[in-house]
Order: sequence, then C-alpha cells, then structure tokens
Amino acid sequence: MKIEHIAMYVNDLEAVRDFFVKFLDGHSNDGYHNKTTDFRSYFICFDGGARLEIMTKPKLEDWDKPLNRTGYAHIAFSVGSKEKVDELTERLKSDGFEVVSGPRTTGDGYYESCVVTIEGNMIEITV
Repeated sequence: MKIEHIAMYVNDLEAVRDFFVKFLDGHSNDGYHNKTTDFRSYFICFDGGARLEIMTKPKLEDWDKPLNRTGYAHIAFSVGSKEKVDELTERLKSDGFEVVSGPRTTGDGYYESCVVTIEGNMIEITV
C-alpha cells in the first residue's frame, strides 16, 4: 500500500502552486474547476511519484496554525544532500519565510531544516 496523495485547502491557490513549483521543483497540472461549487484544485507532482493536491473553494475557515498542535504537522521534502538543504533553506529565508530550526542534524540522525512557508504551513527540508 502507498499514500496516493496528500491534499490541503488554501486561500490563494495560484500563489501556493507557484511556491511548490518555484522552490520545490513541483510540476503542476492545468487545474480543475467545478463551476457549480466554485471548487478549484491543482495536483503538484514531485520526483519519486509523490503528489500534493492543493484546493480552494468559497467560504473556507482559516484557523490559526500554531506549530505545537495536533493534526498534520508538516510535509517533508528530500532534496538529496546537506548542501541542497542549506541552499534551499537560505533561499526561503531570503524570500522572507521563517526558518524555525536548522539546518541541523537531529537526535535521530536527520539533517534538516523546518520552515514556515506559504499560508503558515510548515515544511521540512531534509537530505
């Protein structure tokens, strides 16, 4: 069994799609629009087969996203090397995103950084 995709609702669908394409080398489909409900979505594909569905629709509730909470915590992206972790972390920081931790080697041996990105969602960048 494998996870087929992960989905997340967002406010600014185009900005979120652009983020995943620009910073994480995602490839977007042309999108879907249900004209009856005004639901819109894109699938973003990544090397290795992982897929992320980003979605929006009218009247979404946008709750606070504190880092210490239950539920999904982050999405982790493997970039292949410590140098690439460092480079992407610095690039995100330079573009104004908050680096929460790292880059560092964690107690369980991961070399990673954690960055609060688009719409307050955290990603982990790892080797």
